[in-house]
Amino acid sequence: MAADQQPPGALVTGLTGQDGSFLAELLLAEGYHVTGLLHDSPGVARDIRGAELPPGASLDPPVGALGASEHLRGKVALHAGDLHDHASLRAAVEEVRPRELYHLAAPSFVPASWERPARTLAAIAGASAALLEAVRDVDPTIRVFVAGSGAMFGAAPESPQHEQTPFRPDTPYAVAKLAAHQLVGAMRAHDGLFACSGILYNHESERRPEQFVTRKITRAAAAVKLGLASEVVLGDLRAVRDWSFAGDVMRGAWLMLQQERPDDYVLASGVGHTVGELAEAAFACVDLRAEEHVRVDPALVRAPETTPLIGDPAKACRELGWQPELSFEQLVQRMVDADLRALEAAAR
Repeated sequence: MAADQQPPGALVTGLTGQDGSFLAELLLAEGYHVTGLLHDSPGVARDIRGAELPPGASLDPPVGALGASEHLRGKVALHAGDLHDHASLRAAVEEVRPRELYHLAAPSFVPASWERPARTLAAIAGASAALLEAVRDVDPTIRVFVAGSGAMFGAAPESPQHEQTPFRPDTPYAVAKLAAHQLVGAMRAHDGLFACSGILYNHESERRPEQFVTRKITRAAAAVKLGLASEVVLGDLRAVRDWSFAGDVMRGAWLMLQQERPDDYVLASGVGHTVGELAEAAFACVDLRAEEHVRVDPALVRAPETTPLIGDPAKACRELGWQPELSFEQLVQRMVDADLRALEAAAR
């Protein structure tokens, strides 16, 4: 980059989560100036970088407020925003004026969407609409990535699913994600926006919160190995998921915005594994047998899914040159190793 050139700017919603942390690392490595949208709250002080940011920017949050991105403190700028406050989302776009906008923030624990469907729709579909509208009105040259979900396919008529598979969402979360996905396509066609929707299947890492089954299992395997637990209680071991590494998926999101034309892509491993297979792999990482430490609670078993949610990433591989770099087994090993380190450190 020439000395007089400014680094490209990126605005990331959901910076404090798993995906946001991996994406921010990638963007920083590529020379971007990264601004993350942070939920503002009373008592949040100002300026972690010592640099001036626009009015309304939320700076110097308490330790821990950056979640999975805490290690990026001092390397990224922060701006106050709230998914339910559309004015704050527009203000972020107006004041940051990024070259690229990555909209990752959303409620992500699917079962909870049944408890508050209206709020789920507002946070996902409403916030996506507000950001797309702001880009259209403020600077339509901004390139936008919106995180969709393989859950949008729901009871799809085929497996694996690809970009042309009919959507049949069957949860409020999936309905909301589909509304955002379809709005991306509509505003791309109507307003000429460079807007892309990533149809993201399950993607995991050691930064995934522990209420998700992947971390629940890898944490349990580490705890049993260290003598801190004797078992893990799970639901249906036959449930199938397409699991990838979150860092790989975020690289795919970045690649979408580097293309000549905007489009939507499935990002997935293309391989399904059962929860039982995940447990077997995790316990094998610590030389234990899963069947000796896994207990099934019938109360946690959901109704069987009619169609395995497995993604077909052929289009992304062909057009983006994208390939997952971490295999399922390597992903599980990475997560178990991280949980072992964390539990050992906590026990000292």
